[in-house]
Amino acid sequence: MNMQSMLKPKSARRSSGIPSSLGEKIFTVLNHLFFILLGLSTIFPFINLIAKSLSSEAAVVSGMVNLIPIDFQIGTYTYVASNAMFLSAFMISITVTLVGSIISLSMTTLAAYPLSKPRLRGRKFFILLFLFTMLFSGGLIPTYLLMHKLHLINKLPVLFLPYMINVYNMLIVKNYFESLPDSLEESAKMDGASNMTILVRIILPLSMPVLATIALFYAVTFWNDYFTSLIYINSADLKPLQLYLKELFVSSTDTFMRTNVDASLNVSPQSIQAASIILATLPIICVYPFLQKYFVKGVLVGSVKG
Repeated sequence: MNMQSMLKPKSARRSSGIPSSLGEKIFTVLNHLFFILLGLSTIFPFINLIAKSLSSEAAVVSGMVNLIPIDFQIGTYTYVASNAMFLSAFMISITVTLVGSIISLSMTTLAAYPLSKPRLRGRKFFILLFLFTMLFSGGLIPTYLLMHKLHLINKLPVLFLPYMINVYNMLIVKNYFESLPDSLEESAKMDGASNMTILVRIILPLSMPVLATIALFYAVTFWNDYFTSLIYINSADLKPLQLYLKELFVSSTDTFMRTNVDASLNVSPQSIQAASIILATLPIICVYPFLQKYFVKGVLVGSVKG
């Protein structure tokens, strides 16, 4: 192997038919093995939950269930899917996630677009102001008092209004806007288009990768959040799904089974917890494949200033 071929990147050498060195082969094998083990370590607990949710009470309580269901039954899912408290919490989480994601994405876009323009007066000041909020906050007690003064306690808007803009997400969108050619806006302005028209009809259609990525970030954040509802929501009718799951796990097993589950059902508290987790995870799992194709491109382009 001459010096010129050694200086070629590994991918170029592979495509040109130049054999890889022993060290490169060992690194590739170890690299693949590491990521396979990493993937299995994340999927095994999920498979274990599915197996528990489909197994009988005796099998789960005795600890016999690992990755394969024992004494297959679907009574657990039937119970969870028909439970009024679960359905109410599920619908509240869907509402908060949809409304919160739409509002947050809209506000993030409206903040990122002007900040991406050097002609904006006081641009550096506003960027520093946003960055300041990433490092410092008012604290939990002052924030709670503010929500109380605004009469948002025990109201659904308190679950998404305080978190309308994530500064990190806004900076990603801002950098993506900066990577777009200025000539697009200049030609549109020559045709008489306003700033809002340019944003809606030119910038947003070209920014679908980063917008879909940020929408996924917001959706996952709102869907998984339970701490906000734990602080601001006291009404049982307004509790989202994650808070319902939290209370389900910390409740007494005997009390829960005696007051919530029909004795004729062949299910255990562990099975009900597992089935609830699986059903709570399904919406995000179903949404992710539709946004996955935008994910890598959106984060990569939006995180590097063009």
